[in-house]
Amino acid sequence: MANPQLYPLEVNATTKEPFLRLRNHKNIILTPPRHDDEDALIAALNDFAIADCLSGPPYPYTRDHARQYIDKINLESQTILKQLDDAKSLPDLIVPDNCPVRYLREVKENGSEVFIGDLGMMRCMHGELMGPDGVDWENKKKLEEENNDIPVGDPRIIWSIGDFLVTSHHRQGIMTDAVQTVLHEWAIPRMKVRHMWVSAYTSNDGSVKVFLKNGFKIIKTIENHHEAKGKMRGLHLMEWRYE
Repeated sequence: MANPQLYPLEVNATTKEPFLRLRNHKNIILTPPRHDDEDALIAALNDFAIADCLSGPPYPYTRDHARQYIDKINLESQTILKQLDDAKSLPDLIVPDNCPVRYLREVKENGSEVFIGDLGMMRCMHGELMGPDGVDWENKKKLEEENNDIPVGDPRIIWSIGDFLVTSHHRQGIMTDAVQTVLHEWAIPRMKVRHMWVSAYTSNDGSVKVFLKNGFKIIKTIENHHEAKGKMRGLHLMEWRYE
């Protein structure tokens, strides 16, 4: 019998791995990261069309980068799954620290699964924008630590999303569906997420459209926000609140 704390995740009958199926693209699922995702991750993050839209991952992206990143997020995923397993006998659903599934996979007709992207939730890392006086780099760390210290499930937490999709699957509505699915199937009911900030470079129209379609609104645009991959970047900050 599946652990009721996994709800609304399903469990692969063969591998026993939990997954979340997208609402509209039924052949796309989110799963925990796997160690054999290295090659696919390296290929995706060395595609400059993807890399140029992301501030975090280094470029070029090496095997060491992939291994370290997958180790990190796999540990985070397994920690959440352990929380859920430890609570399996409790009568009520607990509020977990995060979402244990994040890697997007296309399920082929023969049952094989192909890595196509990443959608991770985290507490907001734009502390420089949390103060009352515009961009405040000096207090960035302090404001982020204050947000990180708010107890799990508290509606005051500002959450965020980081995501990418392999270019072969762009313009199919997949990421819009993925954000909608994670937000409404897991983040709102299970994590009690009530407030989110997400950001996208001003040049990244596709990502902006994904979030606008999910009810986010642009609340700030900061030109020359920071330098990444050799050039200055403007940033759109988008906000969502639970209604």
